[in-house]
Amino acid sequence: MSQADFAVNFFVALFALLDPVGMVPLFAAATAAAQGRERAQIAAYVALFVFVFATFFYFTGLSLLAFFGISLPAFRIAGAVILFLTGLEMVRDELTAAADQAAPAKGTAARKGYARKRFEQLIVPFAMPLLIGPGAISTVVIYASQARGMGLAGAAIGVGVIAAVSVSTLAAFLSTGLISRILGRVGLTIVVRVLGLILCAMAVQFMIGGLAEATHGLVSAKAASPYP
Repeated sequence: MSQADFAVNFFVALFALLDPVGMVPLFAAATAAAQGRERAQIAAYVALFVFVFATFFYFTGLSLLAFFGISLPAFRIAGAVILFLTGLEMVRDELTAAADQAAPAKGTAARKGYARKRFEQLIVPFAMPLLIGPGAISTVVIYASQARGMGLAGAAIGVGVIAAVSVSTLAAFLSTGLISRILGRVGLTIVVRVLGLILCAMAVQFMIGGLAEATHGLVSAKAASPYP
């Protein structure tokens, strides 16, 4: 595989797994109470988080999980539980309500630092494992192993691809304001609840996949991967 092919394949795979465009409505709901500049700051924090952790796993592989004795199936199941709880919050419209309640009034001193505090609340589950989850980690590790034969060029290309995906994530989230204005409060609520149901189903599928990887014969291959 040429370096150009490697870069393109890595970018497409990682971008598809992170799916920042699909995450925009969820990001809009989670930052519903944020002002324009605050939402941009939160988006920048999330993009930086994606870059740092994806790069970390690109160079260390699964060393962090191995250090704690955690397998990818266990990480997948734990992530599934968190995603399921988040999905329930979205279905009940608790995610948007919590964002509204956590936001201080406009023009108050407490408003300072709101973006950073809101990002701290969104690290789990939005940044991880929703964006940087088992699938993204596995993909980064697999492409890192392919890049070893390219030497320093492979390392540079990998970091460049991760940076490009992070910038794409930032660009997608910066469009949240426009999407929020188009959908309106009612439209955003409907979208969030539908996405919450989908997120719950995704969480169940993640758990099935994790159980299939961690056991032998307990879960059928067709149930773990219904659409090969």
